[in-house]
Amino acid sequence: MFCPGAGTGRSLGFGGDVVDRLGVRLISLDRPGLGASDPAPGRTLGSWPADVAALGLTRPRIVGFSQGAPFALACAPIAARPAIVSGADEVALPAFAPALPAPLRDLVRLAAADPAAAERSFQAITPAALWDMIVPNAPAVDRAVYESPEFARAFRAAMAEAFGQGPGGYARDTLLAMSRWPYDLGAIQIPVDLWYGEHDIGHSPDQGRTLAARIPGARHHLVPDAGGAVLWTRAEPILRTLLGAPDAP
Repeated sequence: MFCPGAGTGRSLGFGGDVVDRLGVRLISLDRPGLGASDPAPGRTLGSWPADVAALGLTRPRIVGFSQGAPFALACAPIAARPAIVSGADEVALPAFAPALPAPLRDLVRLAAADPAAAERSFQAITPAALWDMIVPNAPAVDRAVYESPEFARAFRAAMAEAFGQGPGGYARDTLLAMSRWPYDLGAIQIPVDLWYGEHDIGHSPDQGRTLAARIPGARHHLVPDAGGAVLWTRAEPILRTLLGAPDAP
């Protein structure tokens, strides 16, 4: 099961060249208010596992990309194994405050002090603005992926799809991701793999090292010559690890 990143609909999958070969059925879910999913006012990270459980899957393996990471981790009690890829970190963790860029630190503080105001501010974002936040500021290894014609078309289409009901779903997701996460990472009792590209500068203040240390037994993979788009450039090893399969020769 796939939890997509910020402001992208379920049409933007990954691993299209390997899923059949590995016997993977990839199910991508729109979170409430995004894409084809009805809004759920007041939803929380804690309410997401019930949405996933309604699919009737038996302990699915879950991939959480970017802002999908806290939602994937919330599903640990009902999952077999999560893979967190370029995962948005818990930026509201007090230890991270000195390392955050000032604009992000201000947003985290606003989310804590006045969640409703923060959520309203996130509703100013459009698909075009989201593209401009992500792509021009990405490292060269990511821009090579994002700006390739086929991927760019799919990425822009997934953003337009996600905002089809307006910005409310994105705004709620972002508020939840930037607030304290309401579950105990130390209580996770299933294998967790975290994947970050060595050139990824946007998803975690320390490329997921602190996040991995907070999850018992988690494995941290720092992928050389990759950035935040590692989900699309290294789909096969990510999926093989998630399946518990040996690496490809």
